[in-house]
Amino acid sequence: MVNHALAGRIFLAPDGSIRAGWRAALFLALFLLLGTGLQFLISLDPFSAIAAFVITPETLLAREMIGIVALLGATTVMALLERRKIGAYGVPWRGAFSLRFWQGVAWGFVQLSAVMLLIAAWHGYSFGKTALAERAALDYALRWGAVFLAVGFFEEFLFRGYLQFTLAQGMGFWPAAFLLSFSFGAVHLRNPGEGVAGALSVFAIGMFLCLTLRRTGDLWLAIGWHAAFDFGETYFYSVPNSGLVMPGHLFAASLHGARWLTGGSVGPEGSVFSFAVLALTAAAFNFVYRPRRGSGRA
Repeated sequence: MVNHALAGRIFLAPDGSIRAGWRAALFLALFLLLGTGLQFLISLDPFSAIAAFVITPETLLAREMIGIVALLGATTVMALLERRKIGAYGVPWRGAFSLRFWQGVAWGFVQLSAVMLLIAAWHGYSFGKTALAERAALDYALRWGAVFLAVGFFEEFLFRGYLQFTLAQGMGFWPAAFLLSFSFGAVHLRNPGEGVAGALSVFAIGMFLCLTLRRTGDLWLAIGWHAAFDFGETYFYSVPNSGLVMPGHLFAASLHGARWLTGGSVGPEGSVFSFAVLALTAAAFNFVYRPRRGSGRA
């Protein structure tokens, strides 16, 4: 016989709502189901470059859009079940491309630039000559800008949107941030050329971006930071991005020297300077964006 009292304690919180862990599991199941279904439909086209995963800005953007559609679909279902708006999970639409987003762009690009300047000062990075003609440079800048805007939105909303909001209700904000940032770093180990140092850097970046969520109340600054950091690595500084080397970068740049300095195949994220600059950035952000009085935000 089913022990209804035991089942209730397993699935229901003391207030009678479904426990946060089960809601998170349902969200992930919906996301994976929708994403797998969309990818299957695309794979039916034998001429699809997306299915073959030829690395171009267009195929990467298409893949990110598949993820975004699946993510928004799963979030919409959960929002309806919980009687909330999607914006409650960190992306109020009025904040899109607001001042806070552009502040994130500035924080991300300046942080990466500081890392690259330190590596260059230790003779570990060279710009090289311009690798693209003027028209091609502008074309690729726009294409990569669109790609990394999508990447920033997808990864931030996946790891720091519904899941962060829901798990924080069950275990607290920072334990949820630690768990999801650990997953964020682990997922990047699938990239060719990624390594342990790079994954640890991604974990640390995830924790910093959780701080931006905690202090600002939404994900738009984090999305701007993410987009600018990835754009700077792939296009402007023309170095590996989490172990991936992309076509269509601005300079014929090169990293040379010890792995601790350059990050090796991982790219600058694996450099010791990445950790140092991130720590300074977090300290500066903590100083500039103080907890709101009476908000209880740490």
